[in-house]
Amino acid sequence: MDNNEKFEYTYSAKQQTKLENIRKKYLPQEETKMERLRRLDKSAERSGTIISIIVGVIGTLIMGFGMCLCLEWSQFIAGIIIGIAGMVILGLAYPIFKYVTKKQREKIAPEILDLINKIKGDEK
Repeated sequence: MDNNEKFEYTYSAKQQTKLENIRKKYLPQEETKMERLRRLDKSAERSGTIISIIVGVIGTLIMGFGMCLCLEWSQFIAGIIIGIAGMVILGLAYPIFKYVTKKQREKIAPEILDLINKIKGDEK
């Protein structure tokens, strides 16, 4: 009796492709330089966007409260003052976005430029 008996089975090309696709899902993913560059570029605006949305929502709620004071509770002076304060806060959302995005870009600029130089160096 031979102990070296093996059972081998090969899959068709279509099945091999499916198997390889499933295998890729479970292997640790390596990030390419271009993917990292895109991710860093998106992250530069993400924090500015989040902060400006929060400021905008707060400003809108304050302005709405001022309108509510005017329309429902007949406190016109207080409502107008609070509404204008809400508008000012709402108006600050975009400058805050620009400021935070600029600071974030300055923070990650060396890494972005280094990646761009590496990608350009690989292409030549």
